[in-house]
Amino acid sequence: MDEEYDVIVLGTGLTECILSGIMSVNGKKVLHMDRNPYYGGESSSITPLEELYKRFQLLEGPPETMGRGRDWNVDLIPKFLMANGQLVKMLLYTEVTRYLDFKVVEGSFVYKGGKIYKVPSTETEALASNLMGMFEKRRFRKFLVFVANFDENDPKTFEGVDPQTTSMRDVYRKFDLGQDVIDFTGHALALYRTDDYLDQPCLETINRIKLYSESLARYGKSPYLYPLYGLGELPQGFARLSAIYGGTYMLNKPVDDIIMENGKVVGVKSEGEVARCKQLICDPSYIPDRVRKAGQVIRIICILSHPIKNTNDANSCQIIIPQNQVNRKSDIYVCMISYAHNVAAQGKYIAIASTTVETMDPEKEVEPALELLEPIDQKFVAISDLYEPIDDGSESQVSSLSQPWLLAARPGHLPDSPWALGSGYFQVFCSCSYDATTHFETTCNDIKDIYKRMAGTAFDFENMKRKQNDVFGEAEQ
Repeated sequence: MDEEYDVIVLGTGLTECILSGIMSVNGKKVLHMDRNPYYGGESSSITPLEELYKRFQLLEGPPETMGRGRDWNVDLIPKFLMANGQLVKMLLYTEVTRYLDFKVVEGSFVYKGGKIYKVPSTETEALASNLMGMFEKRRFRKFLVFVANFDENDPKTFEGVDPQTTSMRDVYRKFDLGQDVIDFTGHALALYRTDDYLDQPCLETINRIKLYSESLARYGKSPYLYPLYGLGELPQGFARLSAIYGGTYMLNKPVDDIIMENGKVVGVKSEGEVARCKQLICDPSYIPDRVRKAGQVIRIICILSHPIKNTNDANSCQIIIPQNQVNRKSDIYVCMISYAHNVAAQGKYIAIASTTVETMDPEKEVEPALELLEPIDQKFVAISDLYEPIDDGSESQVSSLSQPWLLAARPGHLPDSPWALGSGYFQVFCSCSYDATTHFETTCNDIKDIYKRMAGTAFDFENMKRKQNDVFGEAEQ
């Protein structure tokens, strides 16, 4: 371990593993460490089922009706991949798809007035949907045609809308869409968590609806994909990519200190050894003193013995409960997968309800979702803090200290050094926690943002392409 690396990565969450893969493909010498004995960090899949019960301190363990423990792979953070989204693009460009198998999620639903309805996203579905009355359907159909034809480089498609200045609220007004239609368009198609977007320029929302429609068009049933054996397969796929390009991996490796000189990272100390580096990537748990709490997310993992009612017995689906429907500021999400994805025992389903915490009683906040899932065999409740870095690592102040200082990566402990008080962590790039959304678009934005700060140039998917002749024996056959 006593070597010099271009980049050291701490933590094997999806964000860290993708960045590690990209850096390795781009010729950087990478060391990747995790204090845990497994891949995935916060975004891992837990197996066997007994391990999940232990994690949530349910000491009695799973009953026999749950089947074999090793048939289970339970995601701690539920998310689906948009079929035409950024993460799928990253998987295709890096060819990590060769290590994974995906299934299309069978349905996308939205909650209205206590019931759930299929999300209409094509003209045909809009006309057949029970969500709207006859005249509303026609107006919504016109809106969908406008979005489908919209091209930000062709003013002839704007129909009087200025993508940079017209607010989304004004676009809805132009098509005379009612509140219920606005709710499912903004939250189930554009996938916003709150209504803040209404007063922002409409271009972003139009592009989000186009992404949903294009993702849906690829496979038909829904715009979402899910990997067999759970989301824990994703970080492992990118870790493999990094290893093929010479990346070194160490699991179960405690991180004692992050070593700084003059406010700039120079290495990591573990078990008495020091690995030196020019840049460091980590998740918030490795630098607790350099992140701020940005909120909380509640996630309730529910094991069921039946599909969710009114979903046509789908063995996988997403349900979005728009905040207006339940008098909240942020949406509630349900992700459901099952034995069909090799994540549960035969005949069993895993539904995970999640939302951004708004009150002192988080469990009560997700009740509308849990009511849709009854009866529930077993619940596992997790409330997680959301963290974001205090500074961006690239433009941090660098103090003029001449001697090295050690930054202890232990919670609540910070050495009494002058640079630690207010000055930054130069070349330390910390990821954000995973939010309540049920897709990976926000995670991919974080990856692109960290890449830009590290490399000094905008993220380009071309940089992720594997070289024609892989160095480590995976050349194109």
